Amino acid sequence: MPDEERHSELVEYLTRTCPLSQAQATRVIADVLGYFSEQPEEYVRRRHRELKASGLTNDRAFATIAAEIPHRRYVAPNLTLRQLRRAVYG
Repeated sequence: MPDEERHSELVEYLTRTCPLSQAQATRVIADVLGYFSEQPEEYVRRRHRELKASGLTNDRAFATIAAEIPHRRYVAPNLTLRQLRRAVYG
């Protein structure tokens, strides 16, 4: 199913409540989903590069990342049917 169909309700909501066209709302959704699809290891590497480029030492950069990472959202892992059943039935 294309992203436009999966997120049609959200696109409709954004076009109704914000000064966005349907194309703009679709683009915003894609950008946000892309941002939050970053895996923890990717985030750590990217953020470390950014902090080092801004002049932080490794100690400061890693301390900053350690403080930030609990507030990030990450994509749920792909679960097998067995794992789903075990989550429900133990």
